[in-house]
Amino acid sequence: MRRVVFILVLLSLLVLSFSSKVTTTPYKFPELKFFPEMPVAERNPVTVEGADLGRHLFYDPILSIDSSMSCASCHNQKSSFSDSPNAFSSGRNGTTMKRNTMPLFNLAWYPAFFWDGRAKSIEEQVFHPVREYNEMNLEWDVASDRLEQNKFYKTQFKQVFGNSKIDSVQIAYAIAQFLRTLISYQSKYDQVISGKTLFTKDEYEGFILVNDQTKGDCIHCHTTDGDALGTTLVFSNNGLDAVANADDYKDKGRGAVTGKTSDNGKFIVPSLRNLAFTAPYMHDGRFKTLELVINFYSEGLQKSPNIDSKMEFVHQGGAKLTSEDKRKIIAFLLTLSDSSFISNPEFSNPKDIK
Repeated sequence: MRRVVFILVLLSLLVLSFSSKVTTTPYKFPELKFFPEMPVAERNPVTVEGADLGRHLFYDPILSIDSSMSCASCHNQKSSFSDSPNAFSSGRNGTTMKRNTMPLFNLAWYPAFFWDGRAKSIEEQVFHPVREYNEMNLEWDVASDRLEQNKFYKTQFKQVFGNSKIDSVQIAYAIAQFLRTLISYQSKYDQVISGKTLFTKDEYEGFILVNDQTKGDCIHCHTTDGDALGTTLVFSNNGLDAVANADDYKDKGRGAVTGKTSDNGKFIVPSLRNLAFTAPYMHDGRFKTLELVINFYSEGLQKSPNIDSKMEFVHQGGAKLTSEDKRKIIAFLLTLSDSSFISNPEFSNPKDIK
């Protein structure tokens, strides 16, 4: 009798194992030159099926309380998944967000997310907007139930994650897989450093100016000579506002997360990539054009307690660039914009959501 029971239990486990078996295809990332090695998300490896599911969820308003908003509502592919030209996105019921919406690309390398780094992974980042009252305002159990009742999603989740009930972790994992595929690597700059084309004279001289510590002096925070990310991915205060005391920053940025006074007024250094598509600039969207950004670094730096020590020209208010310098720097910066990224059909709305 015990033998029969044992066999029945074993068969049940085998049936359960078979029914829960997941058959997915590893996602093949493009060959990337001059990029740092891509960190691998061991707990959530990217698959073709998982990224496709995440892509559907990214564009589907099913994850907002009244089905009026999706992730794509504030992250438009044509704007490099930013909300350009808006300085601040509008959330549920027209509520205005407090900071400029960051673009979404090359996220696999980021150690933290949002301007203040309050999310430590892409998966954690996904959790914020869905439940945020002024954004999508949807409880995760409601989101899970909606997807469970949707035949299309029920089938897709089963393929990617097996027979377990759809939950918030699976939803976040799927969207995170899609976000990791959003890699920008085909700008003119990439073509130049790969030896496939050449800069114009102005673009080349702009490149030199950007990396010259006696001129543009951008090299300390925005990598374009050492690697192709265009950012060191650290938190920094770049001298936007004159502040007498470290507690006086209007937006404490990283300091509000760490609780350290020394982090007040610091924000993650954004990438120089795709600047042609993501205006306005800075965490508060104060600069509408690249010309205004360059003018700020040239003549508008402000002293404050937590300003980055690498802002070497703050003592004189900026780098004091000539008009020719500025023009050439902008010419170079525009080579970092990747038009193929904003038109890649693999990242667009799948349009077949059931």
